Amino acid sequence: MDTHFLNTFVAVVERGSMAAAARLLNITPAAVAQQLRALEREIGAPLIARAGRTVGVTEAGSRILQRSRDLLRDVADLSTVANDSETAGELRLGAGTNALTGMLPDILARMVVKFPLIQVFIKPGYSPDLYRSVESGELDAAIVLQAPFALPKTCNWEVLREEPLVVLAPQRMAGRDPHDLLATEPLIRYDRQQWGGRQADQYLRMAGIVPRERFELNALNAIAVMVDRGLGVSLVPDWARPWPEGLKLVRIPLPRACEPRRIGVVWSRSTIRIRLVTAFLHEARRQMQKATLDAQQTKPRA
Repeated sequence: MDTHFLNTFVAVVERGSMAAAARLLNITPAAVAQQLRALEREIGAPLIARAGRTVGVTEAGSRILQRSRDLLRDVADLSTVANDSETAGELRLGAGTNALTGMLPDILARMVVKFPLIQVFIKPGYSPDLYRSVESGELDAAIVLQAPFALPKTCNWEVLREEPLVVLAPQRMAGRDPHDLLATEPLIRYDRQQWGGRQADQYLRMAGIVPRERFELNALNAIAVMVDRGLGVSLVPDWARPWPEGLKLVRIPLPRACEPRRIGVVWSRSTIRIRLVTAFLHEARRQMQKATLDAQQTKPRA
């Protein structure tokens, strides 16, 4: 059985159409259809139900879907085992939305230069879901927020970046008292269902501030744009760049001490790809050191 055909089957199911799978695999939709037909002949059952431009998985396809994923992951592991003397093979990572555009690209840029034989699978998601994926073995490691609970002994955690809470306000409000802004201006609240949003809510309660709430959402870049448009102010972690371009904002430190939002790496101790995880951690530490040094050098002097 050609594992490339299994990969095509999984891609079609996950993407929901042959055209989307073809774009992902960089082949034509006709080639996708041909590979599926060949796989179905070999399996002896229809795997995909076609309905116009969309597709669904049949009962037979549903039964083999997870086993197909597991088999593809095991095949990818063969490269890691065969090349145990060098850093090679597939690394399976998870990352939250802000890490995907902020921290991760710079870390991976260092990785591919030093270790050209690696391949990286990246799963986007929220921190709670990514923790579970690492614990289950689906992922080797993930860039996540620090968990508000104790990790199982099968996992390790290391902090990479601390992000203090700041009041985000339009540039014209620079110089105003941050507590006054939070108490009098409409608040664009960072979603309290998220770990970072809970920290902001705890600070408001600690400071005795009852805000005038206007919006609540879990999208820091969108919050920044809303603040720029004059829709209110926000209490958010000072998250890693890049931010949306052209915004005229100020980040005002808080007068009271509070716990920062911590972002780091969680990884499985038992993964067969621990050599790749170790290399990723090393490059992540070095990139964070470089980012800190760059920030200190570009910080305006008083």
